[in-house]
Amino acid sequence: MNDIKISVLGSDGVGKSALIVRFLTRRFIGEYASSSECIYRKLLSVDGRQVNLQLYDPCSQACEGKPTLNDQIHWADGFIVVYDISDRSSFLTAKAIVRLIRELQLRSAKRDVDSFIFLVGNKQDLCHVREVQHEEGQCLATELRCQFSELSAAEHYQEVTLVFSKTVQNTSLSGKAKDRRRRPSGSKSMAKLINNVFGKRRKSV
Repeated sequence: MNDIKISVLGSDGVGKSALIVRFLTRRFIGEYASSSECIYRKLLSVDGRQVNLQLYDPCSQACEGKPTLNDQIHWADGFIVVYDISDRSSFLTAKAIVRLIRELQLRSAKRDVDSFIFLVGNKQDLCHVREVQHEEGQCLATELRCQFSELSAAEHYQEVTLVFSKTVQNTSLSGKAKDRRRRPSGSKSMAKLINNVFGKRRKSV
């Protein structure tokens, strides 16, 4: 059984955890305890093959032993890079992350094929306070060879599922999952995920 490793990256508060939880449990959370990085696992069938999906969610707070962004990038086979359409600074951070992924890929002799990146503009339900236009996200995705979607984790379950499904499928097709890399700490089961989601300690996303 192949492992497929996806890092979900972006600024604090853009909704990374909310997107992951929405995909895994169908439930939307407006607050989330994120005091440590986590890896969530889910068995999926991709083109008739069973794969073990690992989703990396970096902690938003300062964490002891937290992997660097470079570590998070080297670990992953594919990426979902998230920004908040109502926060321009998060868009600039997302742009910097995607550029770094591409730069590190060029420096690595093993990376002869582009890593799959899905750029996601989250919080479309806040379009009345939008700071990043849809066209800006689309243009950035085209420039840096990414897929692009603008959605709301709060309102668009099907769109969230499509983002993760396309990322898994394209990452699997690229063959990157065969390259074993260092795993960030913090692997957690679905039971632990649900405990985090509905536990007492929560942090706004």
